[in-house]
Amino acid sequence: MRDFRKLRHYAVVVVLSALLPACETAPVTGRNQLIVLPKSQEIQMGLQAYDEILKKEKISTDPQANALVQRVGKRIAAATGEDLPWEFKVIENDKVANAFALPGGKVAVYTGLLPITQTEAGLAAVIGHEVAHATARHGGERVSQNLIAQLGLAATAAAMSNRDPATVQSVIGLLGAGATVGVALPFGRSQESEADRIGMIYMAKAGYDPRAAKDLWLRMTAASEGKQRPPEFLSTHPAEATRIERIEKWLPEALAHYKPK
Repeated sequence: MRDFRKLRHYAVVVVLSALLPACETAPVTGRNQLIVLPKSQEIQMGLQAYDEILKKEKISTDPQANALVQRVGKRIAAATGEDLPWEFKVIENDKVANAFALPGGKVAVYTGLLPITQTEAGLAAVIGHEVAHATARHGGERVSQNLIAQLGLAATAAAMSNRDPATVQSVIGLLGAGATVGVALPFGRSQESEADRIGMIYMAKAGYDPRAAKDLWLRMTAASEGKQRPPEFLSTHPAEATRIERIEKWLPEALAHYKPK
């Protein structure tokens, strides 16, 4: 019993020590964040999760779709000013209207989403949103919350390094790509709204009209009508009407950064 108490005390000390330098600030919004996971470890987890997902999915060979996603992705990434190992993939699945991002700038877009985005600016709204998740470290924030709750920072890092399947799937979910492995997207509504706002700034800086974001969500809303469930991209997200209302509120801020290219 005494050894257990010592171990628990040690775990608490480790986590509390990690908390001291862990205060981060989200881009654009300036929101204070508590992230105990080192950025390097977060990026490594993102890469591992990305590799695991891509092994199970069919990567699109459509030259036009790939060129489009690469072009928009690179422009959005450049607008962030973040030096991350950016990577943009197209996943072949016309039945899935979805996209996701993982730490380290690993982004994927499903082909089923492209008919809804319609325009390059519409796709920029999606990729801007996903890239914002990466730059705001939303995945690391979620993992950090879980680690603090479990007091298992070292244990989780070790399990990931050993590629423990259960831990890998759990962390994939926390990092934000859970929909691809049968787990609901975990980002909270506050993070989703924050990604919308940051993403609009990024798309504007990249030379895409941020007003296209509102048009996109109107089309997303129309695409979900008459269905029992909305497109996966909307899972656990704010209600469509709320989202559009907030986008309208943030448009003046985004338009201030907009310079057509």
